[in-house]
Amino acid sequence: MSLIRPALNLSLRLFERPHLARVKAPEKLRRSFERKARFWFRAPRGSTFRNEVVDGVPVIWADGPGVQENGPVILYFHGGGYVFGSARTHRAMLARLSQLTGLRACLADYRLAPENAFPAALEDALSVYIELAARPGGVIIGGDSAGGGLSFALLAEILKHGLKKPLGCFAFSPLTDIGFTGDSVVRNGKADVVLPVERTSEMAEMYLQGAPERDPRASPLFARFSGAPPVWIAAGTTEILLDDTRRMATHLREEGADVTEVIEENVPHVWPIFHNLLPEAEATLKQVADWIMPRSGR
Repeated sequence: MSLIRPALNLSLRLFERPHLARVKAPEKLRRSFERKARFWFRAPRGSTFRNEVVDGVPVIWADGPGVQENGPVILYFHGGGYVFGSARTHRAMLARLSQLTGLRACLADYRLAPENAFPAALEDALSVYIELAARPGGVIIGGDSAGGGLSFALLAEILKHGLKKPLGCFAFSPLTDIGFTGDSVVRNGKADVVLPVERTSEMAEMYLQGAPERDPRASPLFARFSGAPPVWIAAGTTEILLDDTRRMATHLREEGADVTEVIEENVPHVWPIFHNLLPEAEATLKQVADWIMPRSGR
């Protein structure tokens, strides 16, 4: 265990979790996360970022130093409960992953709730994927938290409709059951240093707005994945979403997928985003990079 990890966990418990529990307005959550991301998260020196619109969806291309133009791309979906977060808040982490893999990263700014209810985020994800998949090289999809759930929902839709398959799918601390029925939601309710368990139903309502919680497009834990490409999935032992990862990994294996499951001890929700602060975060990014590279032909 690094010396930084307990200090970071304590800071998040004292400041970030109460903030997420207290602030109700989505606009305030969005502005706050944007400010914190600019201050705390640093891309590698020499990274470049470019805004683009892909089939009507805004995206940011995050290229780490030394990235090659040709070859597969990483299509990434940010977390934030489908309510906040953006391509900007996560672009530093993806620039680092781009540097580690030598692949370009595309972060989609899918529409957010409550202004845009389910399935708007999935519609945007599918639009971007279809256009990128038509280009040479192939696509690896990934995401974190709600964006991790979105990546699996997208994968299920791709398989359901017989579209060109991605080369793989990875997720950090994914939300795979928007009904929050996993035992860890209660068991880790006090241990999670980031996510306030008392806000889970409210976030779900803002996104679903009357849609069923078990709709596989919202809760991919209940989707079918026959013929899925390899999957890499990770969570921390103290997260309320720990069982979303464990149950998803089991379900994917039952569907025949090749699954790499990583469970890290006592790390915060979506810890890889702290890659420039936390040694465990950098180590996890290197792990997923090592998993990505053989699938990209590198």
